Amino acid sequence: MKNTIKKYRIDIIVIASLLLLACLALLVFSLTRKHGAFAVVEIDGNTVHSFPLSVDGVYSLNGGTNVLVIEGGYAYMNYSECPDHTCENTGKIRYVGETIICLPNKLSVTIKGESDGGVDLVS
Repeated sequence: MKNTIKKYRIDIIVIASLLLLACLALLVFSLTRKHGAFAVVEIDGNTVHSFPLSVDGVYSLNGGTNVLVIEGGYAYMNYSECPDHTCENTGKIRYVGETIICLPNKLSVTIKGESDGGVDLVS
């Protein structure tokens, strides 16, 4: 009986330690993420557009197969001709590194920061 209680005590300590570590990691992640400055659109691996998140707008992409909306500092896919509509269901993105991907249309929208090359279309 004494060994069983000791075993459970160790299990509880290990589980509590893992939960504490996970909460700390989540806290660090949420406090260090940065708001993005640009929504960079790539089609078939090539950068084709870069839209500032500070300017609201509706943009037809990839010949009209997708419609990107930028509103209130967020970017989201409002319309897509793909069969599964996963890109529409991704929701709104605004933090550096977040991405919306439409595989059937070979399109991705990635949030970049000021120093990540928001205006890359000059070259």
